[in-house]
Amino acid sequence: MDLYRELCDVAGAQNVLADEPMSRHTTFRIGGPADYFVSVSSVEEIREVLGACRRNSTAYYIMGNGSDLLVGDKGYRGVIVQLFKRMSGIRVEGERIYAQAGALLSKTAAAACEASLTGMEFASGIPGTLGGALRMNAGAYGGEMKHIVESADILTPDGEVKTLSVEDLGMGYRTSVISRNDYVALGAVLKLQKGDREQIRARMEELKEKRVEKQPLEYGSAGSTFKRPEGYFAGKLIEDAGLRGYRVGDAQVSEKHCGFVINRGNATAAEVAQLMEDVADRVEEKFGVRLQPEVKKIGEF
Repeated sequence: MDLYRELCDVAGAQNVLADEPMSRHTTFRIGGPADYFVSVSSVEEIREVLGACRRNSTAYYIMGNGSDLLVGDKGYRGVIVQLFKRMSGIRVEGERIYAQAGALLSKTAAAACEASLTGMEFASGIPGTLGGALRMNAGAYGGEMKHIVESADILTPDGEVKTLSVEDLGMGYRTSVISRNDYVALGAVLKLQKGDREQIRARMEELKEKRVEKQPLEYGSAGSTFKRPEGYFAGKLIEDAGLRGYRVGDAQVSEKHCGFVINRGNATAAEVAQLMEDVADRVEEKFGVRLQPEVKKIGEF
């Protein structure tokens, strides 16, 4: 049986797309066609899809909502497996939230607010899914996932499901055992505290205003483009290197926030990649610090 038929048998034909433009699935709004794009809804489906890929010696990549992803203009040769809307359940019980990997952080934080639970306000404006946030220990405004995660369910490359405590997850700055061991995040239990709903909502509003004021939310981007180097801020280094507004084609260092690379409308992945390289070179030349990308690059450029 060919791979396409196998994928359809596992996930349902309506959830398998062939030659799917990745520009439809990334917040950069950039990216050529993936050979196959599969939306999954369960651990069993993930296992079976990955098994089919291995049997057919086909590369695969697991993504959430594409908020930290730059896909090459020639697309991706293989199968993109998306854990997003079909695997996005959120349940509140007491002071805990049980959420699946495809749940958006914004929706999870909103559920926490509704239940008068505090501790997750920092995450309300992070554009990614819970799975991506676990993988890279997402953080903002002084909060990090490691402060609120009690445990997470993961799938190992061997197809075994394990529950890992927050200690076992080894969460550091933009890293965790999930990314280091190439596990698939399936979901997590978040432990929060009882709080005052109005105060929680007010704090979320305050952070939203800060973001709107400081971040170029009107353009396609992948959020912070570079990791923060020890003892520095990436945006400040880029600005001090004289790169505010620097452009390569339709890719640009945001004038509003130098830590963001934006798509002004028709940027290609090649332009974004070139701009990132230029920025890293110029900053290193000037300050002796090499910026590392926070954005993940996949596919053919």
